[in-house]
Amino acid sequence: MTGLLIHSVSEFSDLILEALRLADAQNIVEIGAEYGGMSALLAEHCRARGGRFTSVDPAPKREFLDWLAINPDIRHLARTSLDAFGELEAADAWVVDGDHNWYTVYNELRQIEAINRRAGKPILVFLHDVGWPCGRRDAYYAPEQIPAEHRHPHSYDAGATLDRAALVEGRGFRGMGQFAFATHTGGARNGVMTAIDDFLAEQLAAGREFGFSEIPAVFGLGVLFDMNAAWSPPLAELVLPYHQNKLLRALETNRLQNYLRVIEMQDEAAARVHHG
Repeated sequence: MTGLLIHSVSEFSDLILEALRLADAQNIVEIGAEYGGMSALLAEHCRARGGRFTSVDPAPKREFLDWLAINPDIRHLARTSLDAFGELEAADAWVVDGDHNWYTVYNELRQIEAINRRAGKPILVFLHDVGWPCGRRDAYYAPEQIPAEHRHPHSYDAGATLDRAALVEGRGFRGMGQFAFATHTGGARNGVMTAIDDFLAEQLAAGREFGFSEIPAVFGLGVLFDMNAAWSPPLAELVLPYHQNKLLRALETNRLQNYLRVIEMQDEAAARVHHG
């Protein structure tokens, strides 16, 4: 049933690749590779423009590593994003789909902004998981790497559902040992969208204004861009129809209901086997 449950940032590839074309992006950094579905498309884009593609992921899947082995021109940093920034130069675009929690995303954005500003480059960042469930709830692949004061109480076994703020033990969308969710949703310094809100507010207070589009589909895509860039008007025109689009949001809510129902059916089948 895995094919039923779309979840990848690669579902946005047409939109992202068109945005990269409009911005004439040549050098791209991807944070979080997983299976490498999006990596291959981004690498192809960079190659066609004589640019460089860099991927950052401490533990990508076997499929990505196999692809890497036959693509020697790809630069891969096998470490966490916050450890890798010391080795990263300014990029024309960044695709952020790594650890989905406030601490990581907020600091990724601050580092990206600082690196690009030093190089005098405008910012273009695509951020996945700005919607449910990680928009307002931290997820941790490695909770021990998040400083204690920024780490919420969390669980690997309790899952998120659409109808309640608290996690449900052994049910709903959950990490199954792969990642942990914060046990509560909302509040300060919790979730990807909260990190973006805090970053944008801080930048605005410092006199820097960014454009931001929230595309409410497939766990949510955020597009954050420099309003002063020469390419910002056509880019804004591209993303505006999708921004907080009510039809997309309704379709996403329906998709999530079905997504959770499939998980429930899998849980029921597993329980029957267990008790059988």
